[in-house]
Amino acid sequence: MLTSGALADVTLNGRDTTPEMIVRVAKGEKVIVPPESLEKVSKAFGILLQGAREGQEIYGLTVGVGWNKDRKMVDAKGELTPELLEASRHFNEGLLRAHSVGVGPDTALDIVRATMAVRLNNILTGGPGVQKHVAETLLAFLNQQITPVMPSRGSVGQADMTLLSHVGLAMLGEGDVDYKGKRMPAAQALQAAKIEPLKPFGKDGLAILSSNAYAAGLGALAIHDAEQMMASSEIVYALSLEGLNGNVSPLLDDVTALRPFPSYIGEAKKLRTLLSGSYLWQQDDKRVLQDPLSYRTAPYLFGSMTDSIARTKALLQIQINSSDDNPGIVLGVRPTSDLPQAKRGYVEGGAVLPTANFDPLPWVISFEELGIVLAHHATASSERTLKLNNPQHSKLPRYLAAGEAQHAFLVVEAPLMAIATESRALAQPTSFDSRPIAGGVEDVGTNAPLVVSRVRAQIDNSFTILGIELIQAAQAVDLRLAEHQDRPLSTATAAFKQSFRKKVAFLDKDRSLTPDISVAASFLKEWRRDQN
Repeated sequence: MLTSGALADVTLNGRDTTPEMIVRVAKGEKVIVPPESLEKVSKAFGILLQGAREGQEIYGLTVGVGWNKDRKMVDAKGELTPELLEASRHFNEGLLRAHSVGVGPDTALDIVRATMAVRLNNILTGGPGVQKHVAETLLAFLNQQITPVMPSRGSVGQADMTLLSHVGLAMLGEGDVDYKGKRMPAAQALQAAKIEPLKPFGKDGLAILSSNAYAAGLGALAIHDAEQMMASSEIVYALSLEGLNGNVSPLLDDVTALRPFPSYIGEAKKLRTLLSGSYLWQQDDKRVLQDPLSYRTAPYLFGSMTDSIARTKALLQIQINSSDDNPGIVLGVRPTSDLPQAKRGYVEGGAVLPTANFDPLPWVISFEELGIVLAHHATASSERTLKLNNPQHSKLPRYLAAGEAQHAFLVVEAPLMAIATESRALAQPTSFDSRPIAGGVEDVGTNAPLVVSRVRAQIDNSFTILGIELIQAAQAVDLRLAEHQDRPLSTATAAFKQSFRKKVAFLDKDRSLTPDISVAASFLKEWRRDQN
């Protein structure tokens, strides 16, 4: 569902687009493309055609794709005759139709919009070498709320061909789309929006379908959610530590100086700030010397997560602002060697070069690493919740029972453990699990969409697990403050808990906790520190 609130415009230029900008477009914001970016697209298309005129074999234009790369498809030497234009259009349209074999449930609208935004930005680099009309059509789709109906499964992660081809079909006026919230045939939507159907030429078809835009769009949404989950984790942990009456010694400056991992130092400082003014800094003879590891090692976990998110985000941003096309068009270059193979593909003003840039492995591996960190996060958060339930650790009533509640949080441990187990299973690497296809030519893959989808599922699980920890941390704090009203929470956690208590009430009578868990997870997804 697209955002219905006040929206701004996002400028895409192929150079400095961020994952946050892709998320904004995914949520419904309109797109502006500078004229100079469209001019770059036109220049790159000219280089492509010049290469064809000079007799180059160009994958996806003069010869086929995949196992058919040895077959002549279009003779593009010389002038672009009407016969040549028609032959190329026929080849391109057939390419899009033949690759439209995606399966599974339809992709959510925000993901399709993220996909189109990524691909539009890729095209604006000039690397794909397409007609300007391709970029203009994607832009019109985004701004006029035409969202192709696209399956969600069927990509092996070496370009999301089987999925992006369905976007190409819609550009031709085929298949179905969602137009301003209503599903209809693409031809009907294009007519209503006064958009001219695309007549693909050159390597338009290949450029539309052969990229990792789907996985990268998913990745942008995942990084956005991961950053929100990270911020939520820190404040929930601070409240949880107060609920435990935990020891803040592991957060001290002099402690972190003994083992100065930069992210560890940074997270310890951030947690000290979140706990500023808390009763935890005051003397308590009943406070234990050593808390369970899930509490004591939190700065290391959060530091590792911060590092992993930042690294993955940086790699994804490179993907969003580059061309993963084969062949790729490079403007304004000349050969730097006289060797025949090194000069091959160069024309006046640029080059048409075969590449392996469709391989997303650098950032797919980083997403897998993030999945491993998320598995540690699920374990630590769930273990902290168990400790709050246990009087041996919390020195509070068993299962944090109060008032008329006899069972309190006894049974919530079951879904907590189930979801944590699921997150650990989702962390298992899958990028290397592929088999050769296309006559053995495409003999490696990355399963990029699967990898990122699993990380997104882990992030969603983490919000649920954190929500359960938050419910019980708030309960523990309220029980503890009832005994010692003179013990203040930190400024940050007090405001956070007060906001949360407007959503989920203190448990003093047994009730179904399913609604509370859902509300707590949603609260954390939407929470902003500056809104307390």
